[in-house]
Amino acid sequence: MKGIKYICSLALLLTFMPGCKKEENVDTAFVATAAAPDQLSMLFEITQDNTGLVTITPNGLGVATYDVYYGHGAITPNKVMPGKKITHIYPEGVYTVRLVAHNLNGKTTEITKQLTVSFRAPENLDVISSIDPGNNFRLNVTATALYETSFRVYFGDVPNEVPLSFNEGQTVSHTYAATGTYTLRVVALSGGAATTQMTRQITIVDPVLLPLTFESPTVNYSFTNFGGGVATVINNPQVGGINSSTKVGRMVKNAPEVWAGSFISLDNAIDFSVNKIFRMKVFSPRVGAKVLLKVENATNGGINFEKEVTITQANAWEDLAFDFSAINTANSYHKVVLIFELGTAGNGSPDFTFLFDDIRLTNVLPGVVLPLNFESSTLTYTFTNFGGANTVVGNNPNAAGINTSAKAGALTKGNGAEVWAGSFIELSDPIDFSTQQTIKMKVWSPQSGITVKFKMENLGNPGINIERDATTTVANGWEELTFNFAGINTANNYQRVVVFFDFGNPGTGATYYFDDIRTN
Repeated sequence: MKGIKYICSLALLLTFMPGCKKEENVDTAFVATAAAPDQLSMLFEITQDNTGLVTITPNGLGVATYDVYYGHGAITPNKVMPGKKITHIYPEGVYTVRLVAHNLNGKTTEITKQLTVSFRAPENLDVISSIDPGNNFRLNVTATALYETSFRVYFGDVPNEVPLSFNEGQTVSHTYAATGTYTLRVVALSGGAATTQMTRQITIVDPVLLPLTFESPTVNYSFTNFGGGVATVINNPQVGGINSSTKVGRMVKNAPEVWAGSFISLDNAIDFSVNKIFRMKVFSPRVGAKVLLKVENATNGGINFEKEVTITQANAWEDLAFDFSAINTANSYHKVVLIFELGTAGNGSPDFTFLFDDIRLTNVLPGVVLPLNFESSTLTYTFTNFGGANTVVGNNPNAAGINTSAKAGALTKGNGAEVWAGSFIELSDPIDFSTQQTIKMKVWSPQSGITVKFKMENLGNPGINIERDATTTVANGWEELTFNFAGINTANNYQRVVVFFDFGNPGTGATYYFDDIRTN
Protein backbone atom coordinates (compact mmCIF):
# COMPACT_ATOMS: atom_id res chain seq x y z
CA MET A 1 0.00 0.00 0.00
CA LYS A 2 2.87 2.27 0.91
CA GLY A 3 4.67 1.48 -2.36
CA ILE A 4 1.62 2.28 -4.44
CA LYS A 5 1.45 5.66 -2.75
CA TYR A 6 5.10 6.42 -3.66
CA ILE A 7 4.56 5.55 -7.30
CA CYS A 8 1.55 7.84 -7.56
CA SER A 9 3.47 10.74 -6.08
CA LEU A 10 6.32 10.32 -8.62
CA ALA A 11 3.89 10.30 -11.49
CA LEU A 12 2.30 13.48 -10.26
CA LEU A 13 5.76 15.17 -10.04
CA LEU A 14 6.67 14.25 -13.58
CA THR A 15 3.37 15.64 -14.75
CA PHE A 16 4.16 19.14 -13.42
CA MET A 17 7.96 19.39 -14.19
CA PRO A 18 7.69 20.96 -17.72
CA GLY A 19 6.07 23.97 -16.15
CA CYS A 20 9.31 24.73 -14.22
CA LYS A 21 11.69 25.09 -17.34
CA LYS A 22 13.14 28.73 -18.13
CA GLU A 23 11.50 30.31 -21.12
CA GLU A 24 13.83 31.95 -23.86
CA ASN A 25 12.83 34.90 -26.13
CA VAL A 26 14.57 34.49 -29.60
CA ASP A 27 12.42 36.85 -31.62
CA THR A 28 14.51 38.14 -34.66
CA ALA A 29 11.80 39.89 -36.47
CA PHE A 30 13.42 43.29 -35.79
CA VAL A 31 16.49 42.31 -37.90
CA ALA A 32 14.49 41.89 -40.97
CA THR A 33 12.81 45.19 -40.44
CA ALA A 34 16.00 47.18 -39.41
CA ALA A 35 16.61 50.40 -41.33
CA ALA A 36 19.69 50.90 -43.50
CA PRO A 37 22.71 52.62 -41.89
CA ASP A 38 22.19 56.32 -41.49
CA GLN A 39 23.97 59.57 -40.70
CA LEU A 40 27.27 58.43 -42.25
CA SER A 41 30.37 60.62 -41.99
CA MET A 42 34.15 60.40 -42.28
CA LEU A 43 36.76 62.29 -40.30
CA PHE A 44 40.10 62.90 -42.09
CA GLU A 45 43.18 63.63 -39.98
CA ILE A 46 46.25 64.56 -42.09
CA THR A 47 49.61 64.24 -40.34
CA GLN A 48 51.51 67.53 -40.79
CA ASP A 49 54.93 66.07 -41.50
CA ASN A 50 54.73 65.76 -45.29
CA THR A 51 54.57 61.98 -45.08
CA GLY A 52 51.07 61.89 -46.59
CA LEU A 53 49.76 59.79 -43.69
CA VAL A 54 45.96 60.19 -43.36
CA THR A 55 43.82 58.67 -40.57
CA ILE A 56 40.21 57.94 -41.60
CA THR A 57 37.55 57.50 -38.91
CA PRO A 58 34.08 56.42 -40.19
CA ASN A 59 30.91 57.06 -38.18
CA GLY A 60 27.19 56.35 -38.53
CA LEU A 61 24.03 54.83 -37.04
CA GLY A 62 22.92 51.22 -37.46
CA VAL A 63 26.27 50.11 -38.83
CA ALA A 64 27.71 46.62 -38.43
CA THR A 65 30.84 47.13 -40.60
CA TYR A 66 32.35 49.72 -42.91
CA ASP A 67 34.12 49.32 -46.25
CA VAL A 68 36.54 52.16 -46.98
CA TYR A 69 37.67 52.78 -50.56
CA TYR A 70 40.76 55.07 -50.42
CA GLY A 71 40.45 56.41 -53.95
CA HIS A 72 44.16 55.71 -54.33
CA GLY A 73 46.08 52.54 -54.89
CA ALA A 74 44.25 49.19 -54.68
CA ILE A 75 40.55 49.23 -55.59
CA THR A 76 39.57 46.60 -53.01
CA PRO A 77 38.00 48.05 -49.88
CA ASN A 78 39.38 47.92 -46.37
CA LYS A 79 37.00 46.78 -43.62
CA VAL A 80 36.63 48.83 -40.45
CA MET A 81 34.56 47.94 -37.39
CA PRO A 82 32.43 50.60 -35.72
CA GLY A 83 34.45 52.75 -33.33
CA LYS A 84 37.72 51.94 -35.13
CA LYS A 85 39.86 53.91 -37.58
CA ILE A 86 42.22 53.18 -40.46
CA THR A 87 45.31 54.87 -42.01
CA HIS A 88 46.68 55.27 -45.53
CA ILE A 89 49.62 57.13 -47.07
CA TYR A 90 48.70 59.44 -49.94
CA PRO A 91 50.81 61.43 -52.34
CA GLU A 92 49.94 65.07 -52.54
CA GLY A 93 46.70 65.47 -54.48
CA VAL A 94 42.87 65.41 -54.40
CA TYR A 95 41.11 62.06 -53.85
CA THR A 96 37.49 60.81 -53.62
CA VAL A 97 37.14 58.54 -50.60
CA ARG A 98 34.10 56.24 -50.63
CA LEU A 99 32.52 54.84 -47.46
CA VAL A 100 30.04 51.91 -47.60
CA ALA A 101 28.27 51.03 -44.34
CA HIS A 102 26.60 47.61 -43.82
CA ASN A 103 23.91 46.68 -41.29
CA LEU A 104 23.07 43.13 -40.10
CA ASN A 105 20.44 42.36 -42.71
CA GLY A 106 22.73 43.35 -45.60
CA LYS A 107 21.37 46.77 -46.17
CA THR A 108 24.00 49.37 -47.12
CA THR A 109 24.40 53.05 -47.27
CA GLU A 110 27.33 54.89 -48.85
CA ILE A 111 28.76 58.33 -49.09
CA THR A 112 31.80 59.88 -50.81
CA LYS A 113 33.95 62.67 -49.52
CA GLN A 114 36.73 64.64 -51.16
CA LEU A 115 40.15 64.43 -49.50
CA THR A 116 42.80 67.04 -50.29
CA VAL A 117 46.37 66.14 -49.34
CA SER A 118 48.73 69.12 -49.62
CA PHE A 119 52.24 69.17 -48.18
CA ARG A 120 53.45 72.14 -46.21
CA ALA A 121 56.42 74.06 -47.57
CA PRO A 122 59.77 73.10 -46.00
CA GLU A 123 60.78 75.35 -43.12
CA ASN A 124 64.01 76.49 -41.50
CA LEU A 125 66.05 75.93 -44.66
CA ASP A 126 69.74 76.20 -43.84
CA VAL A 127 72.38 75.95 -46.56
CA ILE A 128 76.09 75.59 -45.85
CA SER A 129 78.39 76.40 -48.79
CA SER A 130 82.17 76.48 -48.58
CA ILE A 131 85.16 76.61 -50.90
CA ASP A 132 87.07 73.35 -50.83
CA PRO A 133 90.38 73.82 -48.96
CA GLY A 134 92.18 71.81 -51.62
CA ASN A 135 90.72 73.53 -54.68
CA ASN A 136 89.81 77.22 -54.88
CA PHE A 137 87.37 76.51 -57.74
CA ARG A 138 85.44 73.72 -55.98
CA LEU A 139 82.30 74.51 -53.95
CA ASN A 140 80.88 72.11 -51.37
CA VAL A 141 77.17 72.38 -50.45
CA THR A 142 75.00 70.72 -47.80
CA ALA A 143 71.53 71.66 -46.51
CA THR A 144 68.96 70.96 -43.80
CA ALA A 145 65.26 71.83 -43.46
CA LEU A 146 62.06 70.76 -41.76
CA TYR A 147 59.37 68.94 -43.77
CA GLU A 148 61.62 68.40 -46.78
CA THR A 149 61.97 65.24 -48.81
CA SER A 150 65.08 66.24 -50.81
CA PHE A 151 67.00 69.20 -52.23
CA ARG A 152 67.98 70.49 -55.63
CA VAL A 153 70.95 72.78 -56.20
CA TYR A 154 71.70 75.13 -59.09
CA PHE A 155 75.33 76.33 -59.14
CA GLY A 156 74.61 79.17 -61.54
CA ASP A 157 77.47 78.88 -64.02
CA VAL A 158 75.76 77.44 -67.12
CA PRO A 159 72.55 78.34 -69.00
CA ASN A 160 69.61 75.91 -68.85
CA GLU A 161 71.26 74.24 -65.90
CA VAL A 162 70.05 70.78 -64.87
CA PRO A 163 69.94 70.81 -61.08
CA LEU A 164 71.74 68.28 -58.93
CA SER A 165 69.54 66.45 -56.40
CA PHE A 166 70.74 65.47 -52.94
CA ASN A 167 69.42 64.47 -49.55
CA GLU A 168 69.84 65.89 -46.09
CA GLY A 169 73.16 64.78 -44.61
CA GLN A 170 74.78 64.54 -48.05
CA THR A 171 77.43 66.94 -49.38
CA VAL A 172 77.51 67.73 -53.09
CA SER A 173 80.37 69.48 -54.88
CA HIS A 174 80.86 71.46 -58.05
CA THR A 175 84.02 72.75 -59.73
CA TYR A 176 83.71 76.09 -61.52
CA ALA A 177 85.65 76.59 -64.72
CA ALA A 178 86.60 80.20 -64.07
CA THR A 179 86.71 82.87 -61.42
CA GLY A 180 83.69 85.11 -61.03
CA THR A 181 80.53 85.66 -58.99
CA TYR A 182 77.75 83.08 -59.36
CA THR A 183 74.23 82.75 -57.93
CA LEU A 184 73.84 79.54 -55.95
CA ARG A 185 70.21 78.40 -55.61
CA VAL A 186 69.09 75.57 -53.33
CA VAL A 187 65.47 74.37 -53.47
CA ALA A 188 63.97 72.29 -50.66
CA LEU A 189 61.22 69.97 -51.94
CA SER A 190 58.20 68.97 -49.86
CA GLY A 191 57.33 65.86 -51.83
CA GLY A 192 54.58 67.86 -53.45
CA ALA A 193 54.14 71.25 -55.01
CA ALA A 194 55.26 73.28 -52.01
CA THR A 195 58.92 74.31 -52.05
CA THR A 196 61.23 76.65 -50.23
CA GLN A 197 64.36 78.07 -51.80
CA MET A 198 67.40 80.14 -50.94
CA THR A 199 69.86 82.01 -53.18
CA ARG A 200 73.36 83.12 -52.32
CA GLN A 201 76.17 84.87 -54.19
CA ILE A 202 79.29 82.74 -54.54
CA THR A 203 82.54 84.45 -55.51
CA ILE A 204 85.23 82.22 -56.95
CA VAL A 205 88.70 83.70 -56.77
CA ASP A 206 92.17 82.29 -57.22
CA PRO A 207 93.96 83.74 -54.19
CA VAL A 208 97.29 85.51 -54.42
CA LEU A 209 99.65 83.28 -52.46
CA LEU A 210 103.29 82.33 -52.37
CA PRO A 211 104.99 81.25 -54.52
CA LEU A 212 104.43 84.14 -56.93
CA THR A 213 105.11 82.74 -60.40
CA PHE A 214 102.80 85.08 -62.40
CA GLU A 215 101.76 82.11 -64.55
CA SER A 216 98.13 81.61 -63.47
CA PRO A 217 95.54 83.14 -65.83
CA THR A 218 93.03 83.30 -62.98
CA VAL A 219 95.12 85.03 -60.31
CA ASN A 220 94.83 88.81 -60.11
CA TYR A 221 98.45 89.90 -59.69
CA SER A 222 97.61 93.46 -58.72
CA PHE A 223 100.53 95.67 -57.63
CA THR A 224 100.27 98.87 -55.67
CA ASN A 225 102.93 101.34 -56.82
CA PHE A 226 104.51 104.16 -54.85
CA GLY A 227 107.09 106.92 -55.32
CA GLY A 228 107.49 106.34 -59.05
CA GLY A 229 107.84 102.57 -59.15
CA VAL A 230 105.63 100.71 -61.64
CA ALA A 231 105.32 96.92 -61.45
CA THR A 232 103.36 94.90 -64.00
CA VAL A 233 103.14 91.30 -65.23
CA ILE A 234 104.41 90.85 -68.79
CA ASN A 235 105.46 88.11 -71.18
CA ASN A 236 108.96 86.96 -70.34
CA PRO A 237 111.27 88.87 -72.72
CA GLN A 238 114.35 86.99 -71.51
CA VAL A 239 113.52 83.28 -71.73
CA GLY A 240 116.62 81.23 -70.99
CA GLY A 241 119.09 80.23 -68.35
CA ILE A 242 117.38 79.45 -65.07
CA ASN A 243 114.07 80.98 -66.13
CA SER A 244 112.05 79.58 -69.00
CA SER A 245 108.65 80.69 -67.64
CA THR A 246 106.09 82.47 -69.80
CA LYS A 247 105.25 85.37 -67.47
CA VAL A 248 107.40 87.55 -65.23
CA GLY A 249 107.12 90.72 -63.21
CA ARG A 250 108.69 93.93 -64.50
CA MET A 251 109.71 96.88 -62.33
CA VAL A 252 110.34 100.25 -63.95
CA LYS A 253 111.78 102.76 -61.50
CA ASN A 254 110.82 106.32 -62.35
CA ALA A 255 111.46 109.61 -60.57
CA PRO A 256 111.07 111.25 -58.18
CA GLU A 257 111.56 109.17 -55.02
CA VAL A 258 114.71 107.22 -54.18
CA TRP A 259 112.43 104.74 -52.36
CA ALA A 260 110.13 104.15 -55.35
CA GLY A 261 108.78 100.62 -55.57
CA SER A 262 105.68 98.42 -55.53
CA PHE A 263 103.96 95.88 -53.35
CA ILE A 264 101.52 93.02 -53.82
CA SER A 265 99.08 91.92 -51.11
CA LEU A 266 98.66 88.22 -50.42
CA ASP A 267 95.31 86.73 -49.47
CA ASN A 268 96.81 84.72 -46.62
CA ALA A 269 99.49 85.66 -44.14
CA ILE A 270 102.96 84.36 -45.01
CA ASP A 271 103.84 81.23 -43.08
CA PHE A 272 107.32 81.64 -41.61
CA SER A 273 106.99 78.73 -39.18
CA VAL A 274 109.33 76.47 -41.17
CA ASN A 275 110.76 78.31 -44.16
CA LYS A 276 112.47 81.66 -43.65
CA ILE A 277 114.58 82.12 -46.80
CA PHE A 278 113.04 84.16 -49.60
CA ARG A 279 114.26 83.32 -53.10
CA MET A 280 113.59 85.48 -56.15
CA LYS A 281 114.87 85.34 -59.72
CA VAL A 282 116.01 88.72 -61.03
CA PHE A 283 117.16 89.93 -64.44
CA SER A 284 119.15 93.16 -64.18
CA PRO A 285 120.71 95.43 -66.82
CA ARG A 286 123.82 95.82 -64.64
CA VAL A 287 125.92 94.26 -61.92
CA GLY A 288 125.87 95.86 -58.48
CA ALA A 289 122.25 96.97 -58.44
CA LYS A 290 120.54 96.45 -55.09
CA VAL A 291 117.22 94.75 -54.41
CA LEU A 292 115.23 95.24 -51.22
CA LEU A 293 112.58 92.64 -50.38
CA LYS A 294 110.31 93.64 -47.52
CA VAL A 295 107.24 92.13 -45.88
CA GLU A 296 104.63 94.17 -44.04
CA ASN A 297 101.54 93.66 -41.94
CA ALA A 298 98.29 94.07 -43.88
CA THR A 299 97.14 97.14 -41.93
CA ASN A 300 100.15 98.34 -39.96
CA GLY A 301 103.18 99.21 -42.08
CA GLY A 302 105.22 99.61 -38.92
CA ILE A 303 105.18 95.83 -38.55
CA ASN A 304 107.70 94.79 -41.17
CA PHE A 305 110.96 93.00 -41.93
CA GLU A 306 113.36 93.52 -44.84
CA LYS A 307 116.60 92.35 -46.43
CA GLU A 308 118.65 93.84 -49.24
CA VAL A 309 121.00 91.93 -51.57
CA THR A 310 123.22 92.93 -54.46
CA ILE A 311 122.81 91.68 -58.02
CA THR A 312 125.93 89.95 -59.29
CA GLN A 313 125.00 89.36 -62.94
CA ALA A 314 124.09 91.61 -65.80
CA ASN A 315 121.61 90.66 -68.52
CA ALA A 316 121.09 87.17 -67.13
CA TRP A 317 118.67 85.59 -64.67
CA GLU A 318 120.04 85.25 -61.16
CA ASP A 319 118.40 83.50 -58.20
CA LEU A 320 118.77 85.82 -55.22
CA ALA A 321 118.36 84.80 -51.58
CA PHE A 322 116.98 86.96 -48.74
CA ASP A 323 117.59 85.54 -45.28
CA PHE A 324 114.57 86.21 -43.03
CA SER A 325 115.75 83.93 -40.22
CA ALA A 326 115.49 86.76 -37.68
CA ILE A 327 111.89 87.68 -38.50
CA ASN A 328 109.37 87.84 -35.65
CA THR A 329 107.00 84.99 -36.47
CA ALA A 330 104.48 86.21 -33.89
CA ASN A 331 103.49 88.97 -36.34
CA SER A 332 101.46 88.46 -39.47
CA TYR A 333 102.70 89.67 -42.85
CA HIS A 334 100.54 89.96 -46.00
CA LYS A 335 102.41 92.45 -48.20
CA VAL A 336 105.49 91.70 -50.32
CA VAL A 337 107.33 94.95 -51.12
CA LEU A 338 110.03 95.32 -53.77
CA ILE A 339 112.39 98.31 -54.08
CA PHE A 340 115.22 98.30 -56.60
CA GLU A 341 118.19 100.61 -56.08
CA LEU A 342 116.99 102.05 -52.78
CA GLY A 343 118.67 105.41 -52.30
CA THR A 344 118.90 106.25 -56.01
CA ALA A 345 116.20 108.02 -57.97
CA GLY A 346 115.23 106.17 -61.15
CA ASN A 347 114.61 107.69 -64.55
CA GLY A 348 112.43 105.01 -66.18
CA SER A 349 115.18 104.10 -68.63
CA PRO A 350 116.32 100.55 -69.51
CA ASP A 351 119.04 101.01 -66.90
CA PHE A 352 116.28 101.22 -64.30
CA THR A 353 114.13 98.42 -65.68
CA PHE A 354 114.31 95.08 -63.86
CA LEU A 355 112.59 91.71 -64.25
CA PHE A 356 111.65 89.46 -61.32
CA ASP A 357 110.00 86.08 -60.98
CA ASP A 358 109.41 83.00 -58.79
CA ILE A 359 109.18 84.72 -55.39
CA ARG A 360 109.08 81.83 -52.94
CA LEU A 361 109.96 80.69 -49.44
CA THR A 362 112.47 77.90 -48.81
CA ASN A 363 114.65 76.77 -45.94
CA VAL A 364 117.86 76.49 -47.97
CA LEU A 365 120.28 79.23 -48.92
CA PRO A 366 121.45 79.00 -52.52
CA GLY A 367 124.49 76.90 -53.29
CA VAL A 368 127.12 77.26 -55.98
CA VAL A 369 125.37 76.75 -59.31
CA LEU A 370 125.67 77.94 -62.87
CA PRO A 371 125.92 80.69 -63.86
CA LEU A 372 129.10 81.06 -61.82
CA ASN A 373 130.40 84.62 -61.43
CA PHE A 374 132.12 84.74 -57.98
CA GLU A 375 130.32 87.93 -56.96
CA SER A 376 128.20 86.61 -54.10
CA SER A 377 129.03 87.79 -50.61
CA THR A 378 127.18 84.86 -49.01
CA LEU A 379 128.50 81.89 -51.02
CA THR A 380 131.74 80.08 -50.37
CA TYR A 381 133.63 79.23 -53.55
CA THR A 382 135.74 76.21 -52.59
CA PHE A 383 138.28 74.95 -55.15
CA THR A 384 140.16 71.67 -55.05
CA ASN A 385 143.62 71.93 -56.68
CA PHE A 386 145.82 69.25 -58.23
CA GLY A 387 149.09 68.89 -60.10
CA GLY A 388 150.59 72.15 -58.82
CA ALA A 389 147.76 74.55 -59.66
CA ASN A 390 146.09 76.83 -57.12
CA THR A 391 142.77 78.69 -57.59
CA VAL A 392 141.26 81.44 -55.44
CA VAL A 393 138.61 84.12 -55.95
CA GLY A 394 140.47 87.36 -56.64
CA ASN A 395 139.97 90.86 -57.94
CA ASN A 396 139.30 91.30 -61.62
CA PRO A 397 142.71 92.21 -63.17
CA ASN A 398 141.07 94.25 -65.91
CA ALA A 399 137.49 95.35 -65.22
CA ALA A 400 136.76 96.52 -68.74
CA GLY A 401 135.43 95.34 -72.08
CA ILE A 402 133.20 92.29 -71.79
CA ASN A 403 133.85 91.81 -68.07
CA THR A 404 133.42 94.69 -65.67
CA SER A 405 132.64 92.55 -62.61
CA ALA A 406 134.64 93.00 -59.42
CA LYS A 407 135.65 89.38 -58.82
CA ALA A 408 136.93 86.47 -60.88
CA GLY A 409 138.49 83.07 -60.41
CA ALA A 410 142.33 83.24 -60.45
CA LEU A 411 144.29 80.05 -61.27
CA THR A 412 148.05 80.12 -60.81
CA LYS A 413 149.94 77.30 -62.50
CA GLY A 414 153.13 77.07 -60.42
CA ASN A 415 156.60 76.71 -61.82
CA GLY A 416 157.13 73.11 -62.86
CA ALA A 417 153.50 72.20 -62.28
CA GLU A 418 152.17 69.14 -64.10
CA VAL A 419 151.07 69.60 -67.67
CA TRP A 420 147.61 68.56 -66.46
CA ALA A 421 147.56 70.82 -63.39
CA GLY A 422 144.18 72.38 -62.70
CA SER A 423 141.39 73.01 -60.18
CA PHE A 424 137.76 72.04 -59.76
CA ILE A 425 134.71 73.33 -57.92
CA GLU A 426 131.62 71.29 -57.03
CA LEU A 427 128.15 72.66 -57.74
CA SER A 428 125.17 72.17 -55.45
CA ASP A 429 122.96 71.13 -58.39
CA PRO A 430 123.74 69.27 -61.61
CA ILE A 431 124.12 71.35 -64.76
CA ASP A 432 120.93 71.40 -66.82
CA PHE A 433 121.73 70.37 -70.40
CA SER A 434 118.11 69.66 -71.36
CA THR A 435 117.81 72.79 -73.53
CA GLN A 436 121.30 74.34 -73.70
CA GLN A 437 124.39 72.23 -74.52
CA THR A 438 127.01 74.93 -74.85
CA ILE A 439 129.21 76.25 -72.04
CA LYS A 440 130.67 79.75 -72.22
CA MET A 441 133.42 81.12 -70.01
CA LYS A 442 135.21 84.45 -69.98
CA VAL A 443 139.00 84.12 -69.61
CA TRP A 444 141.97 86.45 -69.18
CA SER A 445 145.38 85.08 -70.10
CA PRO A 446 148.82 86.74 -70.15
CA GLN A 447 149.39 85.08 -73.51
CA SER A 448 147.35 83.99 -76.50
CA GLY A 449 147.37 80.62 -78.18
CA ILE A 450 147.16 78.49 -75.02
CA THR A 451 144.78 75.56 -74.63
CA VAL A 452 142.00 75.90 -72.07
CA LYS A 453 140.35 72.62 -71.19
CA PHE A 454 136.87 72.59 -69.66
CA LYS A 455 135.81 69.27 -68.10
CA MET A 456 132.71 68.11 -66.23
CA GLU A 457 132.51 65.06 -63.97
CA ASN A 458 129.92 63.14 -62.03
CA LEU A 459 130.33 63.59 -58.27
CA GLY A 460 129.97 59.93 -57.36
CA ASN A 461 131.80 58.52 -60.35
CA PRO A 462 134.53 60.69 -61.95
CA GLY A 463 134.67 58.09 -64.72
CA ILE A 464 131.45 59.68 -65.97
CA ASN A 465 132.89 62.82 -67.54
CA ILE A 466 133.11 64.90 -70.68
CA GLU A 467 135.57 67.58 -71.76
CA ARG A 468 136.20 70.10 -74.52
CA ASP A 469 139.15 72.33 -75.50
CA ALA A 470 139.30 75.94 -76.67
CA THR A 471 142.25 78.20 -77.58
CA THR A 472 142.81 81.77 -76.40
CA THR A 473 143.26 84.45 -79.05
CA VAL A 474 143.81 87.48 -76.81
CA ALA A 475 146.68 88.31 -74.44
CA ASN A 476 146.12 90.44 -71.31
CA GLY A 477 142.46 90.99 -72.11
CA TRP A 478 139.11 89.37 -71.57
CA GLU A 479 137.58 87.12 -74.20
CA GLU A 480 134.73 84.62 -74.14
CA LEU A 481 135.48 81.00 -75.01
CA THR A 482 132.84 78.54 -76.14
CA PHE A 483 132.81 74.81 -75.33
CA ASN A 484 130.36 72.84 -77.44
CA PHE A 485 128.84 69.79 -75.70
CA ALA A 486 126.24 69.01 -78.35
CA GLY A 487 124.98 65.45 -78.04
CA ILE A 488 125.90 65.16 -74.35
CA ASN A 489 124.16 62.34 -72.50
CA THR A 490 121.59 64.29 -70.51
CA ALA A 491 120.83 61.22 -68.40
CA ASN A 492 124.15 61.74 -66.60
CA ASN A 493 124.61 64.24 -63.80
CA TYR A 494 127.56 66.60 -63.96
CA GLN A 495 128.24 68.67 -60.84
CA ARG A 496 132.04 68.98 -60.83
CA VAL A 497 133.53 71.72 -63.02
CA VAL A 498 137.26 71.28 -63.80
CA VAL A 499 139.41 73.92 -65.54
CA PHE A 500 142.93 73.56 -66.98
CA PHE A 501 145.03 76.40 -68.43
CA ASP A 502 147.90 75.92 -70.90
CA PHE A 503 147.04 72.25 -70.90
CA GLY A 504 149.86 70.01 -72.12
CA ASN A 505 152.66 72.34 -70.91
CA PRO A 506 154.33 72.50 -67.50
CA GLY A 507 153.58 75.44 -65.26
CA THR A 508 155.51 78.69 -65.49
CA GLY A 509 154.00 80.49 -62.48
CA ALA A 510 151.56 82.44 -64.65
CA THR A 511 148.11 83.40 -63.36
CA TYR A 512 145.00 82.93 -65.48
CA TYR A 513 141.58 84.40 -64.72
CA PHE A 514 138.13 83.01 -65.53
CA ASP A 515 134.59 84.26 -64.89
CA ASP A 516 130.90 84.04 -65.85
CA ILE A 517 130.68 80.30 -66.52
CA ARG A 518 127.21 79.61 -67.91
CA THR A 519 125.19 77.48 -70.28
CA ASN A 520 124.14 79.06 -73.54
